Amino acid sequence: MEKKKRIIMLLAIDIFLISTAFLVSFYLRFDMNIPWNIMQLYIDNIFAITLIKILVFAYFGIYNSLWRYASIDELMQVIVAVILANAGMISYLYVMNIHFPRSIYLLVAILDIMYIGGVRFSYRFLRKMKNEKLFNSEKRKRIMVIGAGDAGAMVIKEFKNHTELMSNPVVLIDDDVSKEGRKIHGVPVKGQRYDIKGQAIKNNIDEIVIAMPSSTKAEIKEIIEECKTTKCKVKTLPGMFELIDGKVSVKQLREVEISDLLGRDEVTLDCMKINDYINGKKVLITGGGGSIGSELCRQIAKFKPKELIILDIYENNVYDLQNELKRQYGDTLNLKVLIASVRDKEKIDHIIGDLKPNVIFHAAAHKHVPLMEANPHEAVKNNVFGTFNVARAADKFNVDKFVMISTDKAVNPTNIMGATKRLCEMIVQAIDKKSNTEFVAVRFGNVLGSNGSVIPLFKRQIAEGGPITVTHKDVIRYFMTIPEASQLVLQAGAMASGGEIFVLEMGDPVRIIDLAKDLIRLSGLEVGKDIDIDVVGLRPGEKLFEELLMDEEGLISTEHSKIHIGKPLFQDYNVLVKQLEAIEDIMNNGSNSDIKRAIAKLVPTYKKAEEINNVREFKGIKKIESSSN
Repeated sequence: MEKKKRIIMLLAIDIFLISTAFLVSFYLRFDMNIPWNIMQLYIDNIFAITLIKILVFAYFGIYNSLWRYASIDELMQVIVAVILANAGMISYLYVMNIHFPRSIYLLVAILDIMYIGGVRFSYRFLRKMKNEKLFNSEKRKRIMVIGAGDAGAMVIKEFKNHTELMSNPVVLIDDDVSKEGRKIHGVPVKGQRYDIKGQAIKNNIDEIVIAMPSSTKAEIKEIIEECKTTKCKVKTLPGMFELIDGKVSVKQLREVEISDLLGRDEVTLDCMKINDYINGKKVLITGGGGSIGSELCRQIAKFKPKELIILDIYENNVYDLQNELKRQYGDTLNLKVLIASVRDKEKIDHIIGDLKPNVIFHAAAHKHVPLMEANPHEAVKNNVFGTFNVARAADKFNVDKFVMISTDKAVNPTNIMGATKRLCEMIVQAIDKKSNTEFVAVRFGNVLGSNGSVIPLFKRQIAEGGPITVTHKDVIRYFMTIPEASQLVLQAGAMASGGEIFVLEMGDPVRIIDLAKDLIRLSGLEVGKDIDIDVVGLRPGEKLFEELLMDEEGLISTEHSKIHIGKPLFQDYNVLVKQLEAIEDIMNNGSNSDIKRAIAKLVPTYKKAEEINNVREFKGIKKIESSSN
């Protein structure tokens, strides 16, 4: 309704201006003494002339533009519309054998541009004057924009056009010294990245916006490190690959995430190899509603499988994922969603035997260390026997490829969760030796933003006013983003020939307490003043550090720089089956301690956390010195 009122108002104004332009032209041409016959001709054709111009204006969309955002594009739109509208009017008058002095046509066109464009741009001018008053309000956040390129210019323009955001860009930072002292939309460029802290203090900055979507992850990391020295909240634009058509909007601004601090560029994939084993194939993902499982589904859908089969015991996440994939792909994706447990051997046999998938990604698992430490029976049921059930069915029904998602906690495990995942790796390597199916495992560390991970917990604690809780000041972990991990899992699957444990390159390990400090600072808060950090002690079974490789596995490089292969440690399948049968008996009748002792016999590297945490130097892990912050 509001839009209709606006269009009717503009039409009424344009009708008045079209007539005014003609009258003023007559007065100028005839020196304020208009001949009656000329005036009569115009009055007789006023309706046709006005209608022609209005129709041309409407055709060129000048009633659909939001004139509060008017720029050079809208000005050109008005000029072209006016020229063609006057051309249409002249054609009509020629056909009707009506003749005005030629100078009238030129004057009318010039006045049309001045009046039609002037009214619209005066609206923008008045809004700008109003906005300038609002920008001077002390209630508005003072913004520093980093990046004086196209993206930075668009961010500033967006802020100035959206007064409701209560944000006032006051200073720009850019490493290009030739831009220093210049202004973009009235905002001056005042320094380079190493001036961020000084300019933030000098200009009383509340929030920093990083507008550098084409920069590398490493460059963004360096900028964020400088921003951390301020007391400002930090936001950033996503990378160019995430921006639709490269267009920038303040709606796309997001808070800086810990993933930005990893400083790693996007994963490059050999799409041809992935396409060869996914395209046109039936692909089953167990645990498909989980963090890694759901991202695998998204990535796999891009390669147009013949059928994508999602299996999970938890219906809510799968329901959301199903709706997401349907919205994105519609009927072009053959999607099947199954609610079932990998612990149900008969059900798993029936599903795999009936659907006959070509590829299985096994992501179903219990993963929370403290919970599994208190519930070892469930850890063994789900992780060990769930994997055993799916692996045997894959072998039985001649699945081409079986890829199991493992974890760095399987290396020299200190908890039942890690020990069960190591046992899963042993199952995969043992069954591969006798099967036509290619069985492999992919091992990586913690995944940022996954269900139950430390980052969402820290953000919740910050939102609640703190404190942030960490278990030990020296705990370190390897981190990956969910898309990064999922893409590398797909790539490793393409490389598989059977029996390998693929180890993903995780970069340097990160101290958890430093993550907590970074999140506090990037939220515009101060450690110890606004948010405290409490050290609460290690949880049962928790390591100070994680490893990605056991000593005896060695490491083999692959053609992909972020994927390595641990040397296969073959296990006799028949012996392993008997050991698992013994475990099953203990699981049904034994205590928690009995279960842990039995698992320790099968996994000789399974040690108590105290034994491992007392080791000061450990192979393959970069030691991180204590933070002085």
